Amino acid sequence: MALSLKEKTAKGLLWGGLSNGIQQLLNLFFGIFLARKLTPDDYGMVGMLTIFSLIAASLQESGFTTALANKKVIQHKDYNAVFWFNLGLSITIYIILFFAAPFIADFYNEPELEILARYSFLSFVISSLGTAQNAYLFCNLMTKQKGIAIILGIFISGITGICLAYNGYAYWGIATQNLTYVTVITFCYWYFSPWRPTFHFDFSPLKSMFSFSNRILLTNIFSHINNNFLSVILGKFYTDAAVGYFNQANKWNYMGHQLITGMVSGVAQPVLAQVSDDRERQLRVFRKMLRFTSFLSFPAMLGLSLAAPEIIVIAITDKWSESAWMLQILCVSGAFIPLVYLFSSLVLSKGKSYIYMWNTIVQSLVQLALMLLFSDYGIYTMVVVYVSVHVSWLFVWYCLVRHEIGLSFWDMIKDIFPFAIVALLVMFSVYNLTVEIENIYVRLVAKIFCAVLFYAGLMAVLGGQTFKECMGYIFKRGKVN
Repeated sequence: MALSLKEKTAKGLLWGGLSNGIQQLLNLFFGIFLARKLTPDDYGMVGMLTIFSLIAASLQESGFTTALANKKVIQHKDYNAVFWFNLGLSITIYIILFFAAPFIADFYNEPELEILARYSFLSFVISSLGTAQNAYLFCNLMTKQKGIAIILGIFISGITGICLAYNGYAYWGIATQNLTYVTVITFCYWYFSPWRPTFHFDFSPLKSMFSFSNRILLTNIFSHINNNFLSVILGKFYTDAAVGYFNQANKWNYMGHQLITGMVSGVAQPVLAQVSDDRERQLRVFRKMLRFTSFLSFPAMLGLSLAAPEIIVIAITDKWSESAWMLQILCVSGAFIPLVYLFSSLVLSKGKSYIYMWNTIVQSLVQLALMLLFSDYGIYTMVVVYVSVHVSWLFVWYCLVRHEIGLSFWDMIKDIFPFAIVALLVMFSVYNLTVEIENIYVRLVAKIFCAVLFYAGLMAVLGGQTFKECMGYIFKRGKVN
């Protein structure tokens, strides 16, 4: 069993890294084409609806995927109950939002949002058809299959979005792209998952999961509010273009940190749950994941921050240059997001969904209060405050994890901050070396080349064990204890 767990974890990390790398490259490729063709106002229109779509999707999923992953034995009736419950609930929510669309349009003073909202919200109805299949793939560590599904979804929806954008459909192209993405991955989840629903309507299995899942549900809702409320404020008090600039910067930030988060998300909670009965072993596994994630996250995100001005202008033209400074700041929080995901996965693996829930709710309320408090001080101030709260909350997560597995503060510091300090020194050095280069293309290439060379070189010279293990992962010799 121990050997099997090691092999599954290593394989999951490998496929998670490969699939997420391809995903973000595809997102980058299609995003460049769309951003060049569309305007900040177009992205702002869809961005205003994001928070509603995400909250509705959370209600539809209801936290049952995570609840299923924590069950020691999962039966057909468990998946079946989740499938029919999610489908029925999603239809109900869509009907409610269908009639609420005029009020959403009035809130933003954008009449076009009424029909756009009704069209966009169809996505979570479609996704409800694949919730149980997605849970099956997740619980069985079928990372490769999930990766293929998402890659196909990005590719097909990206082609769709580009075709519509170049034919003048503006923000309708973005909305259709999102719908296409959800439809494709739902179809793929059905294809890869051997589980099928039956017309036996027994919802009794939900009772044993509800106390856990309803906390995940509330947590997800507050997380979405926390992550997207800034767009709501910008849409209410500023212009459509301001929302578009922020969403574009946030999109690039998401592509960056999701490359790392996606690598570990397919294995973190299931693996930590499987070793939850052995506290000492779980601590070893968690610390190894923490070092591995820090080793990748800090150079990737601080490097993206370093190169943001050149990347934005070269990739999507200088009409989006306002997004560059936002991206530079957001990347700081982006470096910590994969670490926060690991801490939250550990808490969930211990079955403490109520801790996960209350911590996220408190963070969200603090974030909301600060956003409203600083809404009159300009976009720059709000972005800085937004990032500051996200970074500082890592230490709150640490306090929660410390009681669960006995992780000392000094051990956490040793596992995280050496990589952060090395990455920061590398990026500072590279900036000073390249600041006088006038040609924007040469400057970008120089930044990337020097940053990769300096960071890899320092890691090799310092002889870090994590560096050696990462090389082992690449050649399928990684060891997970």
